[in-house]
Amino acid sequence: MQDVSVHGAAPAAQQGRTREQDGARPGEAEGGLQSMLDQGQEEIESLTEMIKDAQEKAKAQRDALKVPKNNTRYGDAPLEAYARLARAKDKAAVNAASGYARRRLAQFRTALHTDSDNAARIKAAINQLQKAINRGEKKKRELDREKLAERRKAASRESKERLKQELRRRRAQRIIREQGYMREAEISNRLAAQLTATQMELRQQAQELSAAVTASAEAAAQQYTAVSESAAAPPPADPSLSFQG
Repeated sequence: MQDVSVHGAAPAAQQGRTREQDGARPGEAEGGLQSMLDQGQEEIESLTEMIKDAQEKAKAQRDALKVPKNNTRYGDAPLEAYARLARAKDKAAVNAASGYARRRLAQFRTALHTDSDNAARIKAAINQLQKAINRGEKKKRELDREKLAERRKAASRESKERLKQELRRRRAQRIIREQGYMREAEISNRLAAQLTATQMELRQQAQELSAAVTASAEAAAQQYTAVSESAAAPPPADPSLSFQG
């Protein structure tokens, strides 16, 4: 746009000077024309220099604001590797995170030879990625230990549950035995009471029978004595016989 305005202004100036020269005298017109031509040439060259300077400044400003071609953010790869490693809940996920770290590590080792301007950043990223790989192996060992601990805990819970069941069984058996002891004591007490009552009844019956037998024997003896006495006594005299004699 600036070039167009400059070139457009120069012909207009030349046309104005040509009109002025038409009304001048021949000698003066020739000298004046040359002077105006020289002046116009100087103005054109001055404007050209100004345009060139402006273009150079604009280019320098664009270069200053231009983003470098290699804008790789090397520090993001280790962060992503650690984020994936932290999210991993099993060995398969850990292997996936380690695989990502290994791929980025290989890329950065190649970039180390092609991007010398970012050598320090690349080396730092390579160091962190290698640590991420090593820490992934450590996490797999930790997951194995945690799984083993969970299995032991589960086995311990099962063992504790079996112990609880065995304890409940033994306790129930003990309670049943103790209740049996009480029933046994109650039955024994009832049997003893019944036996005592039966013995007392039998004793009373024996005493009554003995008393009855004794009374019967005494009565029989008295009867026998009476009979014996009656047999030993002389018969009474017949009154009729006494009168006849």
